[in-house]
Amino acid sequence: MNTKMILLVEDNGDDELLTIRAFAENRIGNPIVVARNGAEALDYLFATGRYADRNADDLPAVVLLDLKLPKIDGLEVLRRLRADDRTKLLPVVVLTSSREEEDRIQSYTYGANSYVRKPVDFDEFTRAAGQLSLYWLLLNEPPKQ
Repeated sequence: MNTKMILLVEDNGDDELLTIRAFAENRIGNPIVVARNGAEALDYLFATGRYADRNADDLPAVVLLDLKLPKIDGLEVLRRLRADDRTKLLPVVVLTSSREEEDRIQSYTYGANSYVRKPVDFDEFTRAAGQLSLYWLLLNEPPKQ
């Protein structure tokens, strides 16, 4: 991993902008790559489809994964990441508005490292984004892949 890049998997344009703005408010300058559906996220991570020319070894420092995604939902993305040796240890934070207990249970069952419900209030979301980035980009020590 050359840079501590963040992969944001988010289909809602407003939530995408909110997340990027919250990172900017916290002076998080890490590059953010956005995938707008589950299929695009998998193509990016495995360097397939439109990302076939990307270096598949250049993985993000963390994946922020929404659950309710078009094409391939977030739980299936998570399941596929954990099933592949290249990405099985990749830190994945489920970042969702879902309040369903079953979604939380399934996220952890499939190997999520964390489950965070998106706050509705921008100030709360900005604080949460700052805490997420501090932990996952600065404090967390992932295993070598």
